[in-house]
Amino acid sequence: MAKLNLGVIGLGRMGQVYAYHAARQLPNATLVAVADPREVVTTLFAAEVSGVAVYSDYHDLLNHPHLDAVIVATPTSTHYQVVIDAAAAGKHIFCEKPMSLTLRDTDVMIDAVERARIFFQVGFMRRFDEGYVAAKQQIDAGVIGQPVTIRSIGRDPFPTSLEFANPAVSGGLIVDMAIHDFDLVRWLMNDDVDRVYAEAAALVYPELSTVGDFDNAMISLRFSRGGLGNVEVSRTAVYGYDIQTEVIGAYGTLQIGYLKQTPLLTLTKAGVSHDVVPHFPQRFGKAYTRQIEVFADCVYKQSPPLVNAQDGRAALQIALAADRSREQERVINVRDVTA
Repeated sequence: MAKLNLGVIGLGRMGQVYAYHAARQLPNATLVAVADPREVVTTLFAAEVSGVAVYSDYHDLLNHPHLDAVIVATPTSTHYQVVIDAAAAGKHIFCEKPMSLTLRDTDVMIDAVERARIFFQVGFMRRFDEGYVAAKQQIDAGVIGQPVTIRSIGRDPFPTSLEFANPAVSGGLIVDMAIHDFDLVRWLMNDDVDRVYAEAAALVYPELSTVGDFDNAMISLRFSRGGLGNVEVSRTAVYGYDIQTEVIGAYGTLQIGYLKQTPLLTLTKAGVSHDVVPHFPQRFGKAYTRQIEVFADCVYKQSPPLVNAQDGRAALQIALAADRSREQERVINVRDVTA
């Protein structure tokens, strides 16, 4: 099978993860071009990776003669226009989460993708992690019976920059970060979220409140079939990167995730200790690679994406409902959030 010729638009934190993966580790895809308006970033990338076209304007990348597909890893606030332009150029699209900052823009994006008849996948990499994949298989096989409750925790070891934390840029803690958990709970529970109630605060890093964001949030969920859930997101896990999910079913429970990076315990008079997963590249590195491999395979095989645009829309709708709940201090029905 011929390799998929990929371009990466945006060389920020996630864009660099994808670009270096695509350049060095993907057996079924070739990185042919990258685009970022920051010359210092593209110059450094060009010095480390040879044979890749470098552009400051993503429109020039879309005109690359051999380009098949693009990875959109620009700031969330720009996803809308980049995806619209990429769809108009007839390129298959992998878009980082969240798809956009509003459901209105998301719906326009979905319409553009459908009219262009191109392949579109959303970047929820946890669905490609070995632990989560195994849990989903056991749930579908009935190992724990009907799932009835779920708890999903996402804790970062340090706060992001104020520039990125600004909800106008990233969506903020709930929309940008908890959206991973909202996608997971829908997927693992095989059910939609009916209503939410959220509380959030800047408890450790009060400077986040100057841009309208927070360092901790708790969201309670009620599913359409009556199941219960809780999502916790935090930027104050100073001990390390802590991602956990627990699914309780009628006949058993699944616990997904790990905190210890190296399989080693140190036992001394001072006590028992072990190391901790430092951050997301170490925890989900394989999953990031795997989702791009699957993206390339699905494009060539013309098979449906494992994470489609409607999945991205549904997770965003829950996130926006949770954000509205936080603002209005009341329970919000997810279906009532339409824009």
